[in-house]
Amino acid sequence: MKKLSMDELHRVSTEEYKRQAKTPLVVVLDNVRSMYNVGSIFRTCDGFSVERLLLCGITARPPHKEIAKTALGATESVDWQYYPDVVEAVKAVKAQGYSVYAVEQVDTSIMLNDFQLTSGEKVAIVLGNEVFGVSDEVLPLCDGALEIPQSGTKHSFNVSIAGGIVIWELWKRL
Repeated sequence: MKKLSMDELHRVSTEEYKRQAKTPLVVVLDNVRSMYNVGSIFRTCDGFSVERLLLCGITARPPHKEIAKTALGATESVDWQYYPDVVEAVKAVKAQGYSVYAVEQVDTSIMLNDFQLTSGEKVAIVLGNEVFGVSDEVLPLCDGALEIPQSGTKHSFNVSIAGGIVIWELWKRL
């Protein structure tokens, strides 16, 4: 066993990435306060060719060195937009025909492993603030809520980890 070199990985250039087909998935960041989390989510979105990332409210925007530290250039490849109001962002993606799901623990959550997509469905997920989760104003606008099954003593994951888990699972299905 040997590690692959950068040449052996056959990574596409940023220009090639911009032209390639994208996963019909939009990720909405609802007031995510840590720039390291924002950068990490940018990088995850790049890795799974997510269509677009929406940065909302207090969520930091590139260029910023803390975002760049974990994004490792993904701020240049991933299409992103800023919305001052997360409600407006969610309304915009719904108007574009996306089903919107909060990644949140609510009384009607669907466990991620039980979640079913319909053929051709375009999906947006909302990832919430590290302390308060998805905004109360956003929840009624969502078509549902996805919850990651857990069996440990904690009741949540870091937002960038939760995003990675949900994006990976949806990428496999989309």
